Amino acid sequence: MFARRIFCQTARFLAAEAKHKHIDEMVKKAKVVVFMKGNPKEPQCGFSNAVVQIMRMHGVPYESYDVLQDEELRQQIKQFTNWPTIPQVFINGEFVGGCDIMLEMHKSGDLVEELEKAGIRSALLDAEPPNK
Repeated sequence: MFARRIFCQTARFLAAEAKHKHIDEMVKKAKVVVFMKGNPKEPQCGFSNAVVQIMRMHGVPYESYDVLQDEELRQQIKQFTNWPTIPQVFINGEFVGGCDIMLEMHKSGDLVEELEKAGIRSALLDAEPPNK
């Protein structure tokens, strides 16, 4: 019985490790990756829509994954980041945060800097300054 319990625990650990590796590969697939509800053309929640709008304003190309299409992925990404909400944004394979953090970074200008570190020039740098 003890050997069976050890085997089951080991099997669960290996399965979790494989899922973790899969998520790690997904977040490194592109310079910017967004796990969201819906897709960029049809976000399915206001928070995902806000992230899409921020990415659009900065002209950022990104890979997206619709967690509504895959409940297992939805739970795995939350475990991977230890972050309870969706959307989740990764830049250069590193977890940046969700909607609230992206909004704050956008407002403060920190997002432009993070994008530059990833080799992405924000379209906002090319925009004409507003007329006063």
